[in-house]
Amino acid sequence: MFDKLQAAENRYEEINHKLSDPAVIENQNEYRKLMKEHAELEELVNKYGEYKKTNQEIADAKELLNEKLDKDFRDMVESELKEAEEKLEQIKKEIKILLLPKDPNDDKNVIVEIRGGAGGDEASLFAGDLFRMYTKYAEKCGWKTEILDSNPNEIGGFKEIIFAIEGNGAYSKLKFESGVHRVQRIPETEANGRIHTSTVTVAVLPEVEEVDVEINPNDLRIDTYRASGAGGQHINKTESAIRITHIPTGIVVSCQDQRSQHKNKDKAMRILRSKLYEMAQEQQANEIAQSRKTQVGTGDRSERIRTYNFPQGRITDHRIGLTLYKIDSILDGDLDEVIDALITTSQTERLANGGNDDDITL
Repeated sequence: MFDKLQAAENRYEEINHKLSDPAVIENQNEYRKLMKEHAELEELVNKYGEYKKTNQEIADAKELLNEKLDKDFRDMVESELKEAEEKLEQIKKEIKILLLPKDPNDDKNVIVEIRGGAGGDEASLFAGDLFRMYTKYAEKCGWKTEILDSNPNEIGGFKEIIFAIEGNGAYSKLKFESGVHRVQRIPETEANGRIHTSTVTVAVLPEVEEVDVEINPNDLRIDTYRASGAGGQHINKTESAIRITHIPTGIVVSCQDQRSQHKNKDKAMRILRSKLYEMAQEQQANEIAQSRKTQVGTGDRSERIRTYNFPQGRITDHRIGLTLYKIDSILDGDLDEVIDALITTSQTERLANGGNDDDITL
């Protein structure tokens, strides 16, 4: 355990030295690689420094208590010792979490698919609400959002919308959003005030580079067609829309959001790469023993994960039993409380279910 922490500290210092080397600075690829590793190690090394400092404070306090002290001073030292011991326990927990094997996708950008499910127009309207929620959250995080494809309806919602979110750690924050989101509210068109239940499906895929997924061009069937949708000015004028079929898997991706056929093809390929990557990940996950899986899922699109109850102003995440009565602020992008709770639960379960616990004993 301490060998790992010391090795991380040594490597961190080595990288610091290299980053000041003019030869490394001139080699931009090497420099970026080292900066990324430096950022990944920094939090762990700083936490290890806190651990050593607090440990020393405890040792010093215990040594003082072995001496003859007046009552007031002894009480003060005992109080400081108790505080330091409590702080050390918290630092140990944080170090254990930092030493958990990292999800290799956590730093990736994401592609989010939102599709209206049961509920017709009301489901489409809520798909639009969720799209707004995620774009508002991305804005608060300083991330960039780009629509890749959309299928709007006439009343302001979306039958389907696919968009990319680009930003450091986007996948680590949003990966638990995949699943069925249920909404309970009175539709604006409902004359008698009856509460309507609708569902929307969300899928969050890590966006991958071409080097991460190899696609044989011979495995693709690419069709062009005229775009169609709600009120677009260039609708049905040119065959700019693209449909790509990956023949071996049967995955079909369409994109018609851009006027340019070339741009639509590029966006469709981005979506296809992420879908193929997700499929490979699912196959790998299925080979892992059930006992080593966490309960907070990241990819089961059939799982009902959250309910948004408008009459009660309530949002409930069913996976972790979290209920918050702040539906307006959450739908306005204030997702941190929900996302942080999901991340904390996942980390706790990983520690309890294995996570190389033997290697992270303090």
